[in-house]
Amino acid sequence: MSFKLTDWLRYEIRQKCQRLQDKWERSAAKKWINDNPNIIIAITCVSLSVLLVVFVWFVWPEKTVKRVEHEKEWFYDLNTGELFAAEKGLTPPIDAPSGPLLESSGPLRNGGPAGVRACVLAYISEPNESERFIGFLETTDPRIESNSLPALDADASGAEQWGHGKLIRQIEDERWVGANSRWGQAILEEAYRPNENGETPIYCQPK
Repeated sequence: MSFKLTDWLRYEIRQKCQRLQDKWERSAAKKWINDNPNIIIAITCVSLSVLLVVFVWFVWPEKTVKRVEHEKEWFYDLNTGELFAAEKGLTPPIDAPSGPLLESSGPLRNGGPAGVRACVLAYISEPNESERFIGFLETTDPRIESNSLPALDADASGAEQWGHGKLIRQIEDERWVGANSRWGQAILEEAYRPNENGETPIYCQPK
């Protein structure tokens, strides 16, 4: 019984295949393909090209975005009151374009370097000269060199670690204060105070 059923199925499949082949032989599509082989070749090439592009798109590794490192930072010439850019990571005071310091400034004495670090801020990412401002100036506490600066506690915060051994002041001030002192904290809060739109200023890198 099962043997006869299997033969019947084979017969039906063979018949359907034959009918499909007959329809294809008589179809207009086959005639059009036979009459236009160049077009078929062109369509095939285009399809293969699209598949190749899609394949490359998915398997090609993404290009690594090169991180831009800023190699300069702002410094302030105490003799001229002008900003200048210098190599990043220098310990202030550094040599300024105008030469040695002409007038004492707190711990900085005549004849020494006149360049101190400047924290230049703005409320927009690409400011022009008029849109940026100096939040504060920074130099090194001379007590570090004499090893007389008190050591920092092991559980000090990141902000305290940054301020350790630093003296800061505003442009219009004459007195340098410790960055971790209450006067120094007041200067930092003033520099980073949000504007009327609630925007916090960001540091501007030299171009």
